[in-house]
Amino acid sequence: MFGSSDSDNPMGGLLGDLLKVIGSGPGAGDSWFEAARTLAFGVATDGGQDENPDPLVRIAFEELARVAELHVADATGIASPGGGGVSFEAVGPGQWSFRVLEAYRPVLKSMVDAQQQGAAAVPASMDLSELDPDDAGGLSGLLGQFALTLGPVFLGMQFGSAAGHLARRAFGQYALPLPWPESPTLLLVPGNVARFAEDWSLPLQEVQLWVCLRELTMHAVLTRPGVRASLTTLLGDASAHAAAAQRSIVERLGDGLGNPAALEDALGDPEALLSDLISPEQQNISSALTAQTTAIGAYVDHVTAGIAETLTSSPAALREAWYRYRIEEGKGEQAFAGLFGLNVGQDEVDRGRTFVTGVVERAGEDALARLWGDELDLPTPAEVDAPGLWLARIGLLD
Repeated sequence: MFGSSDSDNPMGGLLGDLLKVIGSGPGAGDSWFEAARTLAFGVATDGGQDENPDPLVRIAFEELARVAELHVADATGIASPGGGGVSFEAVGPGQWSFRVLEAYRPVLKSMVDAQQQGAAAVPASMDLSELDPDDAGGLSGLLGQFALTLGPVFLGMQFGSAAGHLARRAFGQYALPLPWPESPTLLLVPGNVARFAEDWSLPLQEVQLWVCLRELTMHAVLTRPGVRASLTTLLGDASAHAAAAQRSIVERLGDGLGNPAALEDALGDPEALLSDLISPEQQNISSALTAQTTAIGAYVDHVTAGIAETLTSSPAALREAWYRYRIEEGKGEQAFAGLFGLNVGQDEVDRGRTFVTGVVERAGEDALARLWGDELDLPTPAEVDAPGLWLARIGLLD
């Protein structure tokens, strides 16, 4: 029997023991999240210790933030959420990876739950000791239970890897233009900021100011009720469709466990197997989410660069260095954004810059403020490609 210690079935015993360790006991339902946290920290710290930010660095950021906050409010017309000031919390990459996983845990959990539902053809309460290794149904049951138990852990490891790589490059909370849980405290990763300044031979204090300006501008925009509501809805829809696709794949593979010929056919035609991953509706959601984040990210970069013109000695160098950094093949950005069907590559960076330039040329700087004024004013994918269409729709172009 698979759950026994019978020496004639060493593999069955091994799988059964592993399932008991991972798939049972208090907190077993969160094994995927613990796997994500563990791998994220290891990747973020390169297998070492997390950085411990110097308290003096945090104080320096706080002082810069007071200056930056006034300029951001003046440039955007958006006061601090709740009317109070925003504070910064300095963390290392490892701690940042924990916080980003926690921030998006509800969305990620929906994907895990869907995968478990897809593998649940075998009841979680099945007694492994009753499975006969010589019986095809018993083997199918064991493999199904194995997928039900270990699938979420491997999915959690995927989340953790993406979060860890993202943490190695994040300057602050908004490494991606997506809303976080509401809080007056923003995260900063001083070590990453300092390495960027050194790599590009830029004055550290000016880079720190740039980061403060960008984080505060992004925070101001993403906490606007309409913007937050739109992006949150799209994120939920994107994760729901991604979860449904994963459930479909697990179910199709599960159906083949008791039928080797069917399983071979499924694995032998990966295009057919993955055909459900991107449905037309999911593609539309992904396009809408990408369009909105592309426009918002470009607006934030535009505002940041405009303020830096008057506050720094090398605004052109800062602007160019930030652009080059954004278009690099950022493994973390692409992997984590891809979990939600979001594209953040160079094509989108350039697309956003072209959109902002087109709006300013046609209707002036003030027209950009309409991006975050109302949920219905956020641009569609077609409007990001043709800013004149967006301006005409919101009544700023005859």
